[in-house]
Amino acid sequence: MFRTVASVLLASTALVGASASAQSTPPAPAPVKAAPLSALVAPVNIPYEKFTLPNGLTVITHTDRKAPIVAVSVWYDVGSKHEPEGKTGFAHLFEHLMFNGSENAPGDFFDPLRSIGATDLNGTTSYDRTNYFETVPKAALDRALFLESDRMGYLLGAVTQGVLDEQRGVVQNEKRQGDNQPYGLVRYKMTEGIFPVGHPYRHSVIGSMADLDAASLEDVKNWFRSHYGPNNAVLVLAGDIDAKEARPLVVKYFGKIAKGPESVLPKIAVPTLAAPVREVMKDNVAATMIMKVWPVPGLNDPDAPALDVAMSAFGGLASSRLDNELVKKDKLAVQVSAGVQSLAQAGMLIVRAIVRPGVDEKLVEAKLDQMIADYLRTGPTADEVARVATTQVSGTIGGLESVGGFGGKAVTLASGELYSNDPGFYKKELNALATMTPERARAAAQKWMSRPAYTLIVEKGEREGYEEAKAVAAAPAAPAAAETPFQGTRGTMPGVADTGAMLQFPKVTRSRLSNGMELVYAQRTAVPVTQVDMVFDAGTAADVAGKLGTAGMTLSLIDEGTTTRNSIALAEAKEKLGMQMGGGNSADQTTVGFVAPSANLTSATMLFADVLRNPAFDANELERVRGQVMAQIGQQRTNPQGLADMTLPPLLYGADSPYAKLAAGVGDPVAVASLKRDDLIAWRNAWLRPDKAKVFVVSDRPLAEVQAALNASLGDWRATGTAGTKSFPAQRATTTPKIVLVDRPNSPQSLIVAGQMTPVQAKSDTLAATTANTVLGSGFLSRINMDLREAKHWSYGARGGFQLMQNAVPYVINAPVQADKTGPAIASLREQINGFLGTNGVTPVEFRRSIDGETRQLAGTYETSRAVLAAMRFNDFLGRPDDYQATLPQKYRALTVPQLDAAARAAIDPARFVYVVVGDAKVVRPQLDALGLPVEVVSATPPSAPAVAAK
Repeated sequence: MFRTVASVLLASTALVGASASAQSTPPAPAPVKAAPLSALVAPVNIPYEKFTLPNGLTVITHTDRKAPIVAVSVWYDVGSKHEPEGKTGFAHLFEHLMFNGSENAPGDFFDPLRSIGATDLNGTTSYDRTNYFETVPKAALDRALFLESDRMGYLLGAVTQGVLDEQRGVVQNEKRQGDNQPYGLVRYKMTEGIFPVGHPYRHSVIGSMADLDAASLEDVKNWFRSHYGPNNAVLVLAGDIDAKEARPLVVKYFGKIAKGPESVLPKIAVPTLAAPVREVMKDNVAATMIMKVWPVPGLNDPDAPALDVAMSAFGGLASSRLDNELVKKDKLAVQVSAGVQSLAQAGMLIVRAIVRPGVDEKLVEAKLDQMIADYLRTGPTADEVARVATTQVSGTIGGLESVGGFGGKAVTLASGELYSNDPGFYKKELNALATMTPERARAAAQKWMSRPAYTLIVEKGEREGYEEAKAVAAAPAAPAAAETPFQGTRGTMPGVADTGAMLQFPKVTRSRLSNGMELVYAQRTAVPVTQVDMVFDAGTAADVAGKLGTAGMTLSLIDEGTTTRNSIALAEAKEKLGMQMGGGNSADQTTVGFVAPSANLTSATMLFADVLRNPAFDANELERVRGQVMAQIGQQRTNPQGLADMTLPPLLYGADSPYAKLAAGVGDPVAVASLKRDDLIAWRNAWLRPDKAKVFVVSDRPLAEVQAALNASLGDWRATGTAGTKSFPAQRATTTPKIVLVDRPNSPQSLIVAGQMTPVQAKSDTLAATTANTVLGSGFLSRINMDLREAKHWSYGARGGFQLMQNAVPYVINAPVQADKTGPAIASLREQINGFLGTNGVTPVEFRRSIDGETRQLAGTYETSRAVLAAMRFNDFLGRPDDYQATLPQKYRALTVPQLDAAARAAIDPARFVYVVVGDAKVVRPQLDALGLPVEVVSATPPSAPAVAAK
């Protein structure tokens, strides 16, 4: 079953299979041939230059000329660990405030960054730091540096009471959104359980509602003065630039900013609990979770890499001890994990198990405790350590293709400098991995895990009372003097030249394998990695009516053993190659793919073919995966988004459309509980076959080598039997506007999902409609988001967009809002949509910003191989030419305001939306009744999926 990190429970779908025969003990397979770890580590290198301005600003540059873009990353030495009592959440609140304009760049920072084509644009706060980052066309670097320097040195005149109140509300809705999820309150219990009162890591990064309520304007300004000076910051420029070019620009924009107070590193000790601590909490969950947590040293401690390896072997790998015993062998849990959350000065070692429904949690905890004790005695094997190292190094290589964003080269250099006083710290980490021994890993685990642990049990039940925010006083009718816009002193922002023509999208070549399967290939040489997606004309629309979940179960079992490798042997083989295999169902297509170091291309392709052609669908694995999928079904029915996803499809598509099957999500529990092995084999034989497939590849290796590897393992794969077919009704369903309220008691937020079918054809020219939607619903600056988030601060974020499917193109809006503003939020959405589609269409300012932004961001959008691969697949799906991206600058520049308005008005009817609201009916229903639409109330599906007895 393919693993994800997106949720506490496993992902909803996984992979697929080919021939199937009953599996007992499979014959010994040929061993996979893997490149030595040293060959993978050797190419990992990020050359850099470093200099410091007189005001203390540390500057690091890295040159990467693969695209005309530069990543700008500013890291401040301030996080939640610096917050004193009563000021929790200040670092994160200030991250938001610093996006709301500065003295010389008033207004939202997303506006000037959007217009220059910034990509990978965001800011984050952690326990240890705050960072801001964007990747911009090289021609826009001056503007990016102007903006970053202005919020570093010229911010406070733009921070008003109105701005504070706005972002306070946004942050509180961000908190509600996270808290509203199943297991959403665990993050608070965990740190409070292992760190004593007063410890800098005890409180959460997002802070408490009470402290956020109490934050005054002077409080936040003093916070800025104390922490955001240049001497407490690291600036990284990575991409199409070098130190010689960077130095005069950095001096120009940052050189006159005065030093601030030096950031004081809090004194942090790694605590040891005096005795084991155990707590039980209730939550709206589908399955019981057992979590054990130990405080451990920070990332610079000599034990840190050993602990990381030890925990990966214990519960991080797909073939980990916990997976093999608790999930695969004993079937006591549906998901397990073990790992270390490394912070700068301490860390949290976390072992977790989601109990299989129907299994006694005490039995699982006892087994978990026994496994921990046994592991501390024996430690990992040399083979486990090697597989951990290969897996982690492979992930590092892939992540370094990007110059910026959340995890690219700029992040690697900045984090090394800020946390370890060494931009090249990543090399020490890689060396520690490459030289790790089982003895060191065992010793570190024994040293820290033999201490008392904090145990948290999360059981199904009603939550305790939720800490809500106090209402913020309404702003005075007449703005106070402090609200008067500050007059800037640095002049206007630098201009930006048009760079749309600088897009470097690779040439796409089409050929065929020996069996006729089409191969769509592009070469990217930035990192030695190959990415392969095999796409089948199947998807959820091809699921079996009356047995919904067949497609997902087939996918979930495809990498759980072949006729020559059982599930454990298959997982170990992938880990030896540093290979990640994944897949899933969209509405129209099923995908199975892999990513691997190109040094292991031949072996990875052979393993991939084994999974596709020879899945065992072993009866024992079927029962184990069935239990996991049933738990996923239960999880979906406790999650607000999952409940909305189950409710909307029949309203949009009609019950007789294959797309109505999307409402089943992971699957129908009754059907999944009764699926037989033959059902999965039949679905695989009808849909996952070479005559329904195309293979898409992006690799640093030449086409001839890639084609030869694929032909060697897949070239003689032939389709047999009858292929599956999909049938769509000739008439599209018509929906009567209404509101369906899914009652989810005690929800601090409501999730609003609105949708309608549009007359748009997916394979038509949709550019005008989708560009118009950048104004209405997509992106931070869309009217929907700016209204609900920035103007009203009722939401952490709202969006709307077209979903391009083969036989339907709905327009869907997604808006989580605070519960007491559910009705007003729908009224506001309707007002925005009516205005946009009526007399208040695209303005000249919005038009220019969208066209400039869409054009200039092209180089950054397609920086990575994964982005190129996705574009190749999407072009093929929509019948576009392979060079479609190269034509986009000209297409965007040819659009006009009347074209955008006409396209939006032809596609969307403001009177035809149907609304699904997931929230607390006793709070929400009175608000909805005032909107003038019929309201239907339905109960949330019972959260617990039927138990499947362990076998």
